[in-house]
Amino acid sequence: MPSAGFGPVVVLGLAAGVGAAVAGNQAWVVADASSEGATSAFVATATGASVPLATALALVVLASWGVVLVSRGRVRRAVAGLGAVAALGTLVTYVAGFFSAAESLRDDFVAAGFDSVDVDHTRWYWIGLVCAVVSVLATLQAVRRVPQWPEMGTRYDAPGDQPRPQSPAEPAEEPSSLDLWKAIDEGRDPTR
Repeated sequence: MPSAGFGPVVVLGLAAGVGAAVAGNQAWVVADASSEGATSAFVATATGASVPLATALALVVLASWGVVLVSRGRVRRAVAGLGAVAALGTLVTYVAGFFSAAESLRDDFVAAGFDSVDVDHTRWYWIGLVCAVVSVLATLQAVRRVPQWPEMGTRYDAPGDQPRPQSPAEPAEEPSSLDLWKAIDEGRDPTR
């Protein structure tokens, strides 16, 4: 089977990329902080460089999937490799964000005068982490299998080597509707 895994890998990779990008824009940690007997609950997004970087890298993964779908040959494999590197980067930012997001939020509350701070990761963090892992697996499969996947035909390429037909500077007379239809039937563009 020459296109083994094409559809499932692409769909899984796109879904995982979208999930990682969406989760990167959500709150990753929730803090319950108390000071001198009074308890308050706070929800905050993680501060630091990991959150925006996770979203940006997930968007690079999505862009690489788009290019993989429309390219051929070595370019296709190179872009699949770039997508794999971006997916690995997304996973690294999620793993690093596990510690940095919680510590950053905890430090912010301690600096504000709270004595006790409990920090928990939200479901968005866990969704993003799972999507990042799946994205890595899908892009690595793409790098491995991309030579066997179907490609777009050359019919969709821009006409680079074909000479453009020369149009006269000024038509002698206005063509009739019949002339325009004949030109279209012959494969010529009557508007040029």
